[in-house]
Amino acid sequence: MPRLMAWIYDPFMRATEEACLRQWRAELLAGLVGDVLELGAGTGANLPFYPAPGPPLGRLVLAEPDRHMRARLHQRLHELGRADAEVCDADASALPFADGSFDVVVSTLVLCSVPDQARALAEARRVLRPGGRLVFLEHVASDRPDRLAWQRRLEPLWKRVAGNCHLTRDTAAAIRAAGFTVERIERQSARRALPIVRPTVRGVAVRA
Repeated sequence: MPRLMAWIYDPFMRATEEACLRQWRAELLAGLVGDVLELGAGTGANLPFYPAPGPPLGRLVLAEPDRHMRARLHQRLHELGRADAEVCDADASALPFADGSFDVVVSTLVLCSVPDQARALAEARRVLRPGGRLVFLEHVASDRPDRLAWQRRLEPLWKRVAGNCHLTRDTAAAIRAAGFTVERIERQSARRALPIVRPTVRGVAVRA
């Protein structure tokens, strides 16, 4: 299943990427400054939108625990000529970095699938410097009762076929509960996505 997921992920997401996700990624990532850690970098969908190597961007670390996804990630790095990026196999729930190592942690379509969302967010907060930022883009539970009901019905099966992806997580609330202050947040429907994964939140949260 992991190999299949790595193979089909980009084609499966292409329509939604073209419709809205690429624009959202570009808006979130273009102005990043300092040392950056991306959680669950996957096949490297964010790579075209990071600032060019060199100041003000510092260290760029891409964490991806799945070896099949990492193979795709390395391929995309080569295609884009991003020799500055470091790739590691770190899991979001157990990051091998000292406290306060980064200025920014990036999480895009990751917090839906980590086994323990609270632990992953605690780790993100730990490795951020005081005042550091969590940049996030995640699909979440719907605020429409009818759609939420379908998300709840389908979630057990969806998790099995979509790499532990949860449909009903309230990720904005989890970010606040982890000790972040949400600086800005936007809720929007992801165009050309399956209805059960259309509700999204994106924005920036700060480690106090």
